[in-house]
Amino acid sequence: MPQRLGIVDLGSNTARLVVFVFEPGRWFRIEDQIREPVRLAEGFASTGRLSDEAIERSVSALHLFADYASATGLGTLQVVGTSALRDASNRHQLLDRIAALDLELRVLSGEEEARFGVRSVANSLAVEEGWVMDLGGGSVQISRMESRDFVHGASYPLGMVRLTERFLPDSRPRKRQVAELEAWVAEQLKSVLKKAKKKPGPWIAMGGTVRNLARWAQKRDNYPLSLLHHYPLKAKDLEEITERLLDSSETQRRSIPGIRADRGDVILAGALVYRHIARKLDLDHFLISGQGMREGAFYQYFFPPPHRVHDVRRFHRKNRRRQYPTIPEHNKWVGYLAQQLFDQLQPLHGLGGDELDLLLAAAEFHDAGVAVDFYHHHRHGRYLLGARPLYGWDHREQALIMQLVRYHEKGTPKLSPFEAVFRKGDLDLLRKLAACLRLSELLERSRAQRVRALRAQIQQQEVTLELEAETEPVVEIQESKKMAAELFEQAFERRLRFRVVPPSTDSPETGAEAPLDTGDS
Repeated sequence: MPQRLGIVDLGSNTARLVVFVFEPGRWFRIEDQIREPVRLAEGFASTGRLSDEAIERSVSALHLFADYASATGLGTLQVVGTSALRDASNRHQLLDRIAALDLELRVLSGEEEARFGVRSVANSLAVEEGWVMDLGGGSVQISRMESRDFVHGASYPLGMVRLTERFLPDSRPRKRQVAELEAWVAEQLKSVLKKAKKKPGPWIAMGGTVRNLARWAQKRDNYPLSLLHHYPLKAKDLEEITERLLDSSETQRRSIPGIRADRGDVILAGALVYRHIARKLDLDHFLISGQGMREGAFYQYFFPPPHRVHDVRRFHRKNRRRQYPTIPEHNKWVGYLAQQLFDQLQPLHGLGGDELDLLLAAAEFHDAGVAVDFYHHHRHGRYLLGARPLYGWDHREQALIMQLVRYHEKGTPKLSPFEAVFRKGDLDLLRKLAACLRLSELLERSRAQRVRALRAQIQQQEVTLELEAETEPVVEIQESKKMAAELFEQAFERRLRFRVVPPSTDSPETGAEAPLDTGDS
């Protein structure tokens, strides 16, 4: 029976309620969210206290969340407090008000907050090690991740609200103010950046600040994917947007494309922190994580200790596919045949495990568009896959999977409209994989698993596919000739022939589960 859980991230700049629906360890999805700017850290830099206004804004937001939970039967909300709540000398004033709202509150230490960030990365990116950075309104957490586990991490008083109030009080900052901020950032981060030079690795950044900066870069470039997770924010783009923010007034910053208006007055400070790190470590880019502390908090309820999925791609492929009304047996058999085709044609394509992974993911999702409508489901499927990140795949890989779904049924595969994320040679790759996927789909055209296995006899001018079947699969062969032969011949420069042979003794029985691990365990 699915469960529902509401987690509130009471941050120093923003409070956000996220509602998860899930079956522990099996699947989850986000059902709803409400975001309220609260500026809890406002005034903290000079007084070390929460202002009365900030407390009232926070209580108002939490009352709104509690009312939502009551109206929707969500139950008790899990509230996670961060920098401003753990550092303020008068935090008891807000804690007492929260206690009256029937909310479960946990104020994280700096290390706990850093751990939650690593946990979200470990469960959403296929990255084994690196540095995880989460910059918010009151602080920044920087952690070392190795073997997808937290090694060490700490919190530093370098949040964008705190830095803005202390160093950048003017609408258009002065050079002296910027220099003082940068000197303070350098002093605070000196030790951890020294460690980072000895243990290099990708820098994975999360939080609203870096997402806004990345969104600006995407809008400037007319980036073809509406995705931030796994987007590489290049250091040169970070330099450009930071200079633009420096040259703009607060009002002008609020209207820059990609920058949320309620961050326009404080985002410059965050950009300067990121720029300092990029310069000191000579980074090429920051890798954006679309997940953050909220998801890190959720995973402790979803996965048993150590709260980490074994295989990021496999789990999220399964999790995503369960949300579409497709036929599991058909998907499995298409994947089974696709893998056999891929293996049998290896002498012609010379591809490896990474490319097979793309093909199997596309087989998993090829009929996802039926959730919208059967007609044009190949187009609907591409749209659905592009609406959210495929956790574990980068943008190029996700775009390839999307294009495979788009062309699994008909049409000549093209790279458009995603040329900007592809590499040289990807058109040839796309056509070879699309030929395998389309042919596998058509050899399962009756959805009765009549073709139990296949072998390829490769000759100079043609490829003969030996199809193991009890009786001649007429519809499968005819549809393959009509819909897949031309693409196959274009991709592999061989004519396509078919021959039906009796099933071998090791072929799976008709109706049996395909002997292929598609991630359903």
